[in-house]
Amino acid sequence: RLFAQSLLSFLGFILLAIAVALALGGVFVILMYKNYRYLFQESFLFLPGWLSIAAALILLPTGVLAIFISAKSSRYQQGAFMYLLLVLLCLEISLAILAQFYSIWMASQLKSNMGLFVYEYNGMHSQVPGSRAVDEIQKKLQCCGVQNYTDWLKATAASWHLPGKKARVPESCCKEKYSDCRGDLDHLERIFQEGCLKKLEDWLHFIMLYVFWCCTVLSVLELLAGVSNGILMRHQPFRDLQIL
Repeated sequence: RLFAQSLLSFLGFILLAIAVALALGGVFVILMYKNYRYLFQESFLFLPGWLSIAAALILLPTGVLAIFISAKSSRYQQGAFMYLLLVLLCLEISLAILAQFYSIWMASQLKSNMGLFVYEYNGMHSQVPGSRAVDEIQKKLQCCGVQNYTDWLKATAASWHLPGKKARVPESCCKEKYSDCRGDLDHLERIFQEGCLKKLEDWLHFIMLYVFWCCTVLSVLELLAGVSNGILMRHQPFRDLQIL
């Protein structure tokens, strides 16, 4: 019983710490969707982010209950703790599955939409959302094209290229230290040559893997907390409600 109390108290503090980590993961997912929303057609792709924040909010009182139960056992607190653990386990399993599924699905969305926006690019000062999104992404991630800068050579039929003009890349591909860069391919050292897709996919996989492992580790810790709480409940049974 003493070991169960000590373990439950320790797990209570760990659960509070992981709640913060899980909330951060949810914020990262939402921010990624917000920053690159033009690349995603479905508006519900931020769902894992909100589920992470919801799980973190439920996890806070769960961690506090674990600490209180270890100090002074209360049959009502023990029962509420078990119910919260059950809700959290269901939520985290769902979230872990969504994180894996969305990681693959969103990667395919990135590839198809980014390629389409590059082909339909309409100039640096275009008001078309897709063109603006391409420029914002290339500036923010310091990249050029989908796979690499040569993708712009395949988009020479786009309206921002005038017939007979030399192929070039958008000015958003230029490195900031070269103020006179106009996307001329004669000076490759002045432009970013790495593609944007790999950087976006790496960031996406990192966030989703972060959320997945947070949920996995959390589920294991919650099972340990449930076992510890069960041991304490065994020493203080519900004598007036034995049928439960």
